[in-house]
Amino acid sequence: MGEESKPNGPDLTKGVSLDAFKDGKLLGHVGEEDILLVQAGSEIFAIEPACTHYHGPLAEGLVVGDTIRCPWHHACFSLRTGEPTRPPALNALAVWEVTRDQNRIVVQRNREMPKPPASHRAAPTPEKFVIVGGGAAGFAAAETLRREGFAGAITMLSNDGAMPVDRPNLSKDYLAGNAPEDWLPMRGEDYYQDAGIDLRLNTNVAAIDPEARGVTLGNGDVLQFDRLLLATGAEPVKLQVPGADQPHVHTLRSVADSRAIIKAAGGAKRVLVIGASFIGLEVAASLRARKLEVHVVAPDERPMQRVLGPEMGDFVRALHEENGVNFHLKDTVEKLDGMRATLKSGGGIEADLVVVGIGVRPRLALAEQAGLAIDRGVSVNECLETSSSGIFAAGDIARWPDPHSGQNIRVEHWVLAERQGQTAARNMLDRRECFDAVPFFWSQHYDVPINYVGHAESFDDIVIDGSISGRDCLLKYRKGGRVFAVASIYRDLDSLRSELEMERSPA
Repeated sequence: MGEESKPNGPDLTKGVSLDAFKDGKLLGHVGEEDILLVQAGSEIFAIEPACTHYHGPLAEGLVVGDTIRCPWHHACFSLRTGEPTRPPALNALAVWEVTRDQNRIVVQRNREMPKPPASHRAAPTPEKFVIVGGGAAGFAAAETLRREGFAGAITMLSNDGAMPVDRPNLSKDYLAGNAPEDWLPMRGEDYYQDAGIDLRLNTNVAAIDPEARGVTLGNGDVLQFDRLLLATGAEPVKLQVPGADQPHVHTLRSVADSRAIIKAAGGAKRVLVIGASFIGLEVAASLRARKLEVHVVAPDERPMQRVLGPEMGDFVRALHEENGVNFHLKDTVEKLDGMRATLKSGGGIEADLVVVGIGVRPRLALAEQAGLAIDRGVSVNECLETSSSGIFAAGDIARWPDPHSGQNIRVEHWVLAERQGQTAARNMLDRRECFDAVPFFWSQHYDVPINYVGHAESFDDIVIDGSISGRDCLLKYRKGGRVFAVASIYRDLDSLRSELEMERSPA
């Protein structure tokens, strides 16, 4: 190891005292391997100290029972086995053997975790599972089925040309040029072959027949299924103005979209972003990182005000303006004539690259055709099962009974889609597990992350703790005196605690 990457803390092979722990944790090392010691009740565990998602520091995380939660993006791991128990992490942490000599804790070697017994891997009946969709929910479901020991057939149908990817990266680090393309896939190509998952890319589904238990593909082939998961996701809302179909006008949803924007940015000087949504402003930040001039046009009085409120909206605008973004708010684009965008206010903007981020809509055509119950999304019960037995829905299309708000809600969050995919998979195996995860998402703007837990479709007031402008704050969104959501900047532990409090306090 170089001088700058020396291992942290005390040498755990020599032992440490419990008195050295701070808030139940201690960072030390064995040889050149950093190890985190965690006290949970009367037990001491030794684990890899970095989250396997984006390497968040677990020493700053929250211990809940015999699990630990990552402070950055709320992944959760078993302290006993290192296994990820909730997304966005997919890979397990390494674990070490811990011995105690009176009041001293000693760690000397890795602990090999036993594989599930062969009997657990016997294929249950039914045996043919089909997943329609290659996004977060579909991938999480397929992987969970194999983790749970399902040995039957899994066919995953995606109309995308790319394997399932870490979609948040498409508008963040990858678009900014800070992440290589090989960071994008959720798993490498070999994974699907090794796991026996029949992943079919560039495959359209024409129809679903709930009675005959058949999926008709675009080429006319029919696949039979015993259980089906609909995870068709959402698609960008298209700009409905003259000139919106020009080749320099883009939306961002897929790897191909992100690649196309990156390619166009290479020869562009000025970018017009239409919409001050989370995606729109993440695109603005990423393209500023590429040194392009960026203009944002949106009808809103403030960016993100509907979700985050006026104070946070003002902060987000100021943050982007500090980084060179030009806002044209309370305005809309009426037409795109070549490179010129004409605004409703009468002004105009010349831009050689246009990115439209005015929202997404759930892809419901297949569910509607199949006769499933629809309510501004695919209606599902607490187990994520649709109105047709054996057909489940997860991700951006699913509207489920949320025990925390007491309402039926539909949420377009990446992490939530993964968590729903996992629950749907277990229920496809007849586990009858209620989906009760608290929604969570994060948004990145330059060096400022905004974390958000809960779901507040509207709110009466916002209680602000700390300083938004000082980038150290926790905002509570209340309705009827009850907190429905919490947003934070650099209050990671408070964000985790808020999530836990919501989990323990259903409506």
